[in-house]
Amino acid sequence: MAFERVSKAASIPTLFAAVLFYLATTVQATATGLLRDADIEHALVQLSAPILRAAGLPQSTRVLLVDDPSFNAFVIDNKTIFFNYGLISKIGHAGVVQAVIAHEAAHIANGHITRRMANLKSARTAAGLGLALAAIAAAAGAGEAAAGIAVGTQTSALRSFLAHTRAEEASADRSAAAYMSRADVSPRFLVDLHETFRGQELLSPSRQDPYMRSHPLTQDRLRAARAYVAAHGDNAPENLDADYWFARARGKITAYTRAPKWTRQRMREESHADIRFMREAISYHRERDLPKSLTAINQALALRPTDAYYMDLKGQILMENRRWTDALAVYKTAVDLAPKDALILGGYGRALLASGQPKAAIDVMEKARQRDFRDVRLLRDMSLAYAKTNQNGMAAVVTAERYALQGRLKDAGLHARRAVAQLPRGSAAWRRAEDILIAAERFEKGKKR
Repeated sequence: MAFERVSKAASIPTLFAAVLFYLATTVQATATGLLRDADIEHALVQLSAPILRAAGLPQSTRVLLVDDPSFNAFVIDNKTIFFNYGLISKIGHAGVVQAVIAHEAAHIANGHITRRMANLKSARTAAGLGLALAAIAAAAGAGEAAAGIAVGTQTSALRSFLAHTRAEEASADRSAAAYMSRADVSPRFLVDLHETFRGQELLSPSRQDPYMRSHPLTQDRLRAARAYVAAHGDNAPENLDADYWFARARGKITAYTRAPKWTRQRMREESHADIRFMREAISYHRERDLPKSLTAINQALALRPTDAYYMDLKGQILMENRRWTDALAVYKTAVDLAPKDALILGGYGRALLASGQPKAAIDVMEKARQRDFRDVRLLRDMSLAYAKTNQNGMAAVVTAERYALQGRLKDAGLHARRAVAQLPRGSAAWRRAEDILIAAERFEKGKKR
């Protein structure tokens, strides 16, 4: 699992509108990082896929994990649902997670985000949202701009942006219940979600859970959810597959965020043996006990020998213990098992780089980058690989993109300028660098106004 301080965006190089938003003010918020982990993101795909299909949303819609222990989930564009890791670690059932996904998907499908983003074209409203992902639309010439807004949850401005009206909430509830029924997920879990927040309306805003502040609950909404269950029944079959992937995501999150001793004490409550071993492996890895960590992850792999995500974890454990050759072999197996997973490809590229094969690493990393541009760690590794192969212009443009993803536009502009000076004029990489340079220059001009 990687903790990354990145801003959310549809992609780079589609970065310009957010810069225009940001120029209205120089106030910056503390951005919250994303937690990037192939296993957890795969688990969230398994939980979200039937809901997204029922909602008519593309399967490319992502559910990403935010490094925040509070109970919250939100959407800021039409492509991504954000979950605080605290929501998953505190919820007790897969169905409740799917209820949250259904509710957030409804905000997208019902056009709530589209209308809100249209209202933000005045720029000053969005400027208060904090760290914005920079840049100019369409290096390929498409001319479409995508606004990227920081995954920050600390400012009142962002909370205001995330806060839905009660009418939107009621609409999202109705749609969510229908999606859940069509996906064979009991709408009873939507009632369970609402029950979690009963009584919070009586608390002052500062004491309310963040989810409550952005998703106002009323007794009418709770009654409506109960009425839907009464009218449509609660006949959804038990979904053991969803239960498994929820337990796996929750188990990995808690293994990384709770004390190792706590993990080993509580993992006995886990009914899935492979997840117990996975949690045990992480707990020992965090204590730098390589032999016990490898023993545990190998036990998990003995139960699921073709599991690419356990292979990925084993590769990470070996890499972080400087066992480069062993890690390379394990990551190669993981890629063979999941050749399209960008995060696993990134890990394989990292192992190639650590093993002294920077050219081969670049080939793998570029494939990963084409699939997922939000991996800051990947961009850092790519810059090192390009530098080791004396491709300093490429190292500069990748570094510029990494800083842009982190909202560090001044640093991004500095490296973009270097890239523009070194890359062949008019090449694809040169255009990427020029896009970021223009965005950074506009940002600096806006600060001086």
